[in-house]
Amino acid sequence: MVEKRIPLAVVEAVKKVVENAFPIGIETVDLEESYGCILAEPIVASSDVPPFDRSPYDGYAIRSIDSRGATGDTRIAFKVIDHIGAGEVSSKKLQAFEAIRIMTGAQLPEGADAIVMFEQTKEIDDGITIRKSFMPLENVSLQGEDLRKEEVVIDSGSFINPGTIALLATFGYSKVRVAKQPIVGILSTGTELLAVEDDLVPGKIRNSNGPMIVAQLKRMGLGCKMYGMSVDNLEESYRIVKKAAEENDCLITTGGVSVGDFDFLPAIYEKLGAQVLFNKVAMRPGSVTTIALINNRLLFGLSGNPSACFTGFELFTRPALLKMMGAQKIYMPHTTAVLGEDFTKANPFTRFVRAIYDGQTASPAGFNKSNAVSSIARGNALIVLPGGSRGYQTGDAVDVLLLGSEEGSDRWKV
Repeated sequence: MVEKRIPLAVVEAVKKVVENAFPIGIETVDLEESYGCILAEPIVASSDVPPFDRSPYDGYAIRSIDSRGATGDTRIAFKVIDHIGAGEVSSKKLQAFEAIRIMTGAQLPEGADAIVMFEQTKEIDDGITIRKSFMPLENVSLQGEDLRKEEVVIDSGSFINPGTIALLATFGYSKVRVAKQPIVGILSTGTELLAVEDDLVPGKIRNSNGPMIVAQLKRMGLGCKMYGMSVDNLEESYRIVKKAAEENDCLITTGGVSVGDFDFLPAIYEKLGAQVLFNKVAMRPGSVTTIALINNRLLFGLSGNPSACFTGFELFTRPALLKMMGAQKIYMPHTTAVLGEDFTKANPFTRFVRAIYDGQTASPAGFNKSNAVSSIARGNALIVLPGGSRGYQTGDAVDVLLLGSEEGSDRWKV
């Protein structure tokens, strides 16, 4: 007798997964190795930025009071008494109508409160002349105007991007405390699967899900352990799943989660004593997505159909892994777009359509059945079409989930 499965709303399914994704610890890594990790502590400014009043331009440091009355017809002359390169400090204090040649980033000399850019000056024998007056602090970059000492710059749980690396370096973080990255196992199931390098034979297909998930993990900065391909044999599949579940922080399997004669994952979960969080979701593609939990480790049973597998990973696996890493923003970034094609046929389930989003319009990326591969390659977004009794028409406003972004969202939007 075929099992009767009751579909769970997408938002409830995502909530269940996230609630059962548990942090796996903290480690310290070298600054150079921290890109793509999640901060396990806030970045606190150890000094003011800039650390002193400095020049943002190549030019001359002057006293602004000495520039009063300067015009094109009445130029004011300054005697140049010193030269300051970046990283140097002048020992001289400016007196009336004196200037010091200064390079970008150099510390203002004592007595100076304005910078005259080179192009605003005219050279004379022992100095320069200027043709305009300057206000106090004009063209000056002030100490602490960017950041103040002891200020929390980046919160714990933030993704470490190149800008974060710059901040860490600025404040002397040669070692960085980050969330441990989960160890992820991948197992592709199905007797019909061939290795990528194999020649096609009747009834067989090459395994595209395994390499695709590896790439999705790499996009998150995560590695994985591959467990190859399992044939449709209950005992063999059970043995491999049990081993992989024990050796990893979570396990992703593809295929075997439907209700066919050779879909063994439900039986394997039962034999393992795993708690099935859900085994059907009110979504297309990927309605048979099944998520289970054993010893606080998530087992992601994704569909064997490529598009369904891809979508299931982005909706469920990605936020769970980010939650395990202590990230604040675990959900896919989202926006609103104009629908670029009709979807007149109603569907009771929420549809996630692989799409091309150009900043205004979102249109299907091609063939969009659950077994499609081409639209995954072309798309940069997922159009969200909520289930209901009506279809959608070109020009309708629709929600769009954005793919491939480093920075996520702190709230779910579907």
